[in-house]
Amino acid sequence: MKKPMKKIQTYLKAATTIASAIFMMACGQASNPNKIIMNVETNTNPVNIHASNQGMDTATFGAGCFWCVEAVFQRLDGVVSIKSGYAGGMVKNPSYKEVCSGTTGHAEVCQIIFDKSKITFDELLEVFWKTHDPTTLNSQGNDHGTQYRSAVFYHNDEQKQLAEKYKQKINDEKAYPNPIVTEIVPYKNYYEAEEYHQNYYNQNGSQGYCQYVIQPKVEKFEKIFKDKMKK
Repeated sequence: MKKPMKKIQTYLKAATTIASAIFMMACGQASNPNKIIMNVETNTNPVNIHASNQGMDTATFGAGCFWCVEAVFQRLDGVVSIKSGYAGGMVKNPSYKEVCSGTTGHAEVCQIIFDKSKITFDELLEVFWKTHDPTTLNSQGNDHGTQYRSAVFYHNDEQKQLAEKYKQKINDEKAYPNPIVTEIVPYKNYYEAEEYHQNYYNQNGSQGYCQYVIQPKVEKFEKIFKDKMKK
């Protein structure tokens, strides 16, 4: 009976190790290894696609892993669509693997199309700054690297002014113990991420990263912004 018991103990030890690894993994480590080298050709200026839709506007935010950002913003009333992607880098049409290397200059972002009659850019900024830590440089939780930087990629002068004003207000009021490091920069070089990154939390909610990292963030968001949630 000793050998079977030893096998059971070995199995339980291995299972515990795997569970711990899942809990600690970063966004970049949780992807499908068979699809990580995909390099999808996409439209680099999706704003034009929606320009004819009166009342619609576009916001682009980087706040750590784009799976988390997407899961939060897609629940907001007034958000019409949202896509995970890469912005602000130097490399044309980068793959996820390249962006995760930190050598392309891109940040993981979510591009949000929103209905201005239901939600304003100011309200989006409020959600943005309250659902991640804007004081940690190139880092969110266990996700580290320039691709996880906090950033507002503004599409026009109005967005730039609103973002800078909001950032200054947060710093003046000392809402955080440390200064805001969020960069406010022009929107450029956006590329849509591979298909398996889209709608990630809704399609992979049982996975370890979703359970331990994204779900608590979504639950906190739903409590704070319950009046802004989609019905």
